[in-house]
Order: sequence, then C-alpha cells, then structure tokens
Amino acid sequence: MKSWHLDRRMFLKGAGVALGLPWLDCMAEDQKAKQASVPKRFCAFYFPFGVGLPKEDDDKAQWRWFPKGEGRDFEFTESLKPLEPVRDSVSVLGGLSHPNGRGMGGHDTGDIFLTASELRGRYFKNGVSVDQVAAATIGKQTRFSSLVMSTDGGVGEPTRTSTLSFNQNGNPIPAINQPQTIFDRLFGTGDAGVKQQRRRLLSAGSMLDQVLDHSRSLRRQLGNQDKQKMDEYLSSVRQIEERVKRSQAWLTILRPELTDEDRALLHLESDDEAPNEYIRTMYDLIYLAFRTDSTRLATYQIASMGDFTTKGMKFPQLLGFNGTLHKLAHGWNKPEGAEDLGKWDQFMAGLFADFLKRLQSAPEGEGTLLDNTMAFYGSSNSTTHNNSNYPLLFAGGNGLGLQHNQFLKFDDKTPLSNLFVTVLDRLDVPVESFVDSSGEMFEVVA
Repeated sequence: MKSWHLDRRMFLKGAGVALGLPWLDCMAEDQKAKQASVPKRFCAFYFPFGVGLPKEDDDKAQWRWFPKGEGRDFEFTESLKPLEPVRDSVSVLGGLSHPNGRGMGGHDTGDIFLTASELRGRYFKNGVSVDQVAAATIGKQTRFSSLVMSTDGGVGEPTRTSTLSFNQNGNPIPAINQPQTIFDRLFGTGDAGVKQQRRRLLSAGSMLDQVLDHSRSLRRQLGNQDKQKMDEYLSSVRQIEERVKRSQAWLTILRPELTDEDRALLHLESDDEAPNEYIRTMYDLIYLAFRTDSTRLATYQIASMGDFTTKGMKFPQLLGFNGTLHKLAHGWNKPEGAEDLGKWDQFMAGLFADFLKRLQSAPEGEGTLLDNTMAFYGSSNSTTHNNSNYPLLFAGGNGLGLQHNQFLKFDDKTPLSNLFVTVLDRLDVPVESFVDSSGEMFEVVA
C-alpha cells in the first residue's frame, strides 16, 4: 500500500494566506522513491587573484591555502581552518586547471571558470557554462532555471567578466547583485506585482512574436555571412521566448513564503560597503532558493578581475586590511603580506563554511540539504597571474554518491572539466564529455 502522497506544489491555505511547503517525504510516491525524488542541486562560487601560497618551510606556512598532508591524512592550515566542522563533506582539490586558460593573461581567466573554453576570435567567443548545460535539462523543474549572481552585476566585458554563467551560444548571462531584487524575484511582490508581471510578460510575448515574424522575411534577403549572424541573433531571441513562456506558466503557481526566522537572517539592505553582511546575505539567498526549490542551480561571483573601480576589489579595505584585493593578492610571497592574504583567505573560507553549515542544518529526504547539493568554490589563479593549480573546494553531495574528507592532488594532465562531467552525471544530465574532459573524476565518487 502506498503511503499518503502530497504534491510538491501543495500550499497551506488559511485566513487569506498561502504558505509554500519545503520538500517533504510524503511528496515521494513511496518510501523507496523518497531519496530518488529529492531535488539534486549545484552551485558555484568564484573569487579572483588566487590565494596565499608561502612555501611549506616558510615561517608563514600556516597561511598556506592548501592543507598539510594528502588524501584523508591531511590537516587544514589557518587559511582553511573554518572548514573543520564540515570536513566530512569537503574535498580540497589541488593541481587542477583549465588547459585552455594556461596561456591566457593572468587576469583573463574568470570568464572560463565554468566554461573551460578557449576564448576565440575578435570578440573573445566563449562557450556554455556547466550550470547552463544542467539548466537545459533540469531547469524546467523549478520556477527559475538558474540563479545568476555577482557582486558587480551585469556581464562586465570579455576577459573581465562579472558573471560566471554563459548560455548555449557562449553569451554572458547578466548577474544580479542587489539582494532586495533577488529576494523579490524569488519570493514575489504580492497580487499587484503578479498582475503587473503578467501584463509585462504578455506584452513581451507579443513583441517577440513580431520580431520572429519579421525575421523570416528579412532572412531571405541576406547573404550567407549575414544569415549566420541573424541565426545567432534569432537563437538568442528564441531563448528569451522560452523564458517568457516559462514565466507565464509559473504565474499561476504561488511563490513560497518565508518564516519570520528566515527573514530575520537576511540583510537585504546590505550593499558592497558592508562586505561581511553582503556576502553572507548572497549565500543566504541561495540557501533559501534551494530550500524552497525555487531553483536547483546557482552561481555567485564574489568579486571580479575587472579594473580597480569594481565593487569587490575594495572588500578587504572595508574590513580593515591594507589595500585592495588585487594589492593583497600580490603580497602572497612577501613577509609582510603573506599573513594579511592568509587572513583574507580565512575570512572567505569562513563565509563558505557557514553556508555549508546552513545547508547541513536543514533536513531533507533521508539526509540534509547539503547531502543533496554540490557546492564548488575557488579561483582560476593559484597566485595572482598564475593560471594553474587552482585553489578549489568541492563540497556536499554525500547523498548523491560523492565522498569527501580528503585533499586530492592532481597533475596537470587532469583537466578540471573532469569534475564538471561528474557534477552533470550526479545531476542526471546525460553528457559524455565537457569541452576538454578526459573522463569522470572518480576520486570524488564513493
């Protein structure tokens, strides 16, 4: 006999209020299907300019980012000490990089952190990012196919991106950087806002129909080269059309409500002038988006490699460190700078560790939210300007068949893309390879 089944889009209703439910065991058809039906998620976090890597025999070696030891016999240094409470759900990865990035400029590789592509041509053509490969398959299962965030917002410019996510054509997806805007998008603005959104979407759909109708007659008059450009443009328009249709369909489904406890944790008024609260709030928004199953894919670029006016660049100064993020990173091998950079690395690791603990504290299925979420964290520099031996953390997914509590050292023959193939496999996204991958990364598979 089947246990009582509850649709995952069911809401508690009363006194004019509708509360969205989190994922519950009774939303599975039967006991055996519970774990199989639990949402599977992936999120990625990026910071620029690398980490502190003083030599292992240096008197500042405790501020070396990579742990002491290897395999399961490793010890976190001061830089990653905040991760100790969640070490059973964390793997430290050393030696990995994207082969296509090794010959690029030292500040150019943020663009390919999740794409592994070679930036080609006059306009630095990129490829699709791993989160968007996943979104093409699992994105329709949630209100938002993915959540794209950054501190600077928008897309930046080629080689100085301010987004980690790129669509199927290799075009950057604009990132959101205002916590209040992200919150409103996830959790709604009331009946009036829904009606206004419906009118806007219907208008957008009408305009797109006109664009596509006009394009058919126009395309017949173009030469081959222009037809290719037009086809790329129309492909982008069709992607927008699909998003509009998705949004229209989801308008009939109530957005989830948050508890007072959830709301108390958020600092939606925080901005880049208060980096501690700001970054924490961005992490918390991803946690809430996952917990309410609003999306299953998220990216957050904590700072970019743009010029010295970018918002994330000044974070260390605002917290009392001596200099911008770029200046701090350049001090990695200087006696007076190694400890400063190490303490910044420790601060950043602490924020990531707190996010993992939040996921770990939320029961889901037969485990926790962290067990069903893969979190990827790191930089595309080891030290500033060095595009190899990326400092990387891969966390969570214990319930998805992954294993952790290890420091894995790879040689430069293993491309980072192997990890992306494993991520996509855990998400049930059917791919045989990703860019330059040579197989799965079985070292993180249980």
